[in-house]
Amino acid sequence: MQLLSLTYERFRNLSRVELVPGPKATVAVGENGQGKTNLLEGLYFLATLKPLRAAKLSELVAFGQTTARVTGRFLLSGAEREISVEVAAGSRHAFVDGKRASSLEAYFGGVSVVAFTPDDLQVVKGGPEGRRNFLDRAVFNRFPAFLTESREYGRALKSRNRLLKEGAPAAHLSAWDATLARVGARLWSRRRSLMGELGARAQTAFSRIGRTEDPARYLYLPSHLEEVDFAGATELQLQLALAAALDQRLQRDQERGFTSVGPHVDDLELSLGTHAARAFASQGQARALVLAWKVAEIENLHAHSGFLPLLLLDDVSSELDPERNQFLMGYLAESGAQVFLTTTDPALVQRAAGLGTVWYRVKAGTVERADP
Repeated sequence: MQLLSLTYERFRNLSRVELVPGPKATVAVGENGQGKTNLLEGLYFLATLKPLRAAKLSELVAFGQTTARVTGRFLLSGAEREISVEVAAGSRHAFVDGKRASSLEAYFGGVSVVAFTPDDLQVVKGGPEGRRNFLDRAVFNRFPAFLTESREYGRALKSRNRLLKEGAPAAHLSAWDATLARVGARLWSRRRSLMGELGARAQTAFSRIGRTEDPARYLYLPSHLEEVDFAGATELQLQLALAAALDQRLQRDQERGFTSVGPHVDDLELSLGTHAARAFASQGQARALVLAWKVAEIENLHAHSGFLPLLLLDDVSSELDPERNQFLMGYLAESGAQVFLTTTDPALVQRAAGLGTVWYRVKAGTVERADP
């Protein structure tokens, strides 16, 4: 997979930008607040149909405009393909070779990205929601159908929570309980599969960069699901267990006005040896845990798809200590993947920017070719 060109139209502060990425690396240099991250967010949105930062799709549209669009041309298995995503009236619309995409499978068609942002470096010390999102981005990359499944779950959850807040009788909740149990079991199954593939790879990567004798541990266990063996349960058994948990916690949910069990309340447990990383890991160790996960995600996608994903790094080097940044830049240079980096200091990414690198200067939403 190779990205051949990118076009942004009315996306954030980018009125119209056309880029020709480097075959190996593309580096966008500029001060903070000029639009570097918008370049990465547009590319991530194009490749996943999910915003990287925005809470609402409308935030992606330039101020005073009604639509935004990002278009990319890719080389996939020897053939060129163009995909576009447009935001209009708070909705997204996906296109393949100029025509409305018939399905998500037709749209993605082998395009995948792994993004690494400064926010990712905070997930170890942050709250469960950040770790769930961190996990789910990896699940989506491995299983693109997860996007549709998680949206269905989210709609059912929103409806059930609304009824709980309104004090609706239990009978009115039953249809949403059935949907939550069915789709929630699928989300659990997807997350479990991803962890089974990624966990050992991440542990191995951490042993190379963690600078500690304590081994890393990445564990996902659903909350409030004590009645079933999560690791060995079938998806149907998970569905029945979630249905039972929803029923058992109904009174509590009615009193509090929200659904207290399901994939939306789970956590990704990260630890060093026998100690929870959130409480005991140093800042450097916490960041090494995240870095090892990203390395494992890249290698896992390569192993299962046969090609390397596009790698997006948003000013990550400025947040890493010199030794770990050197490891990351060296890994990127040797990986063979096509990389898109942003930075305020070109020297921090110089090691990853070898032959085949294209440099751009970003200032006030304008993007121009630049010398390294």
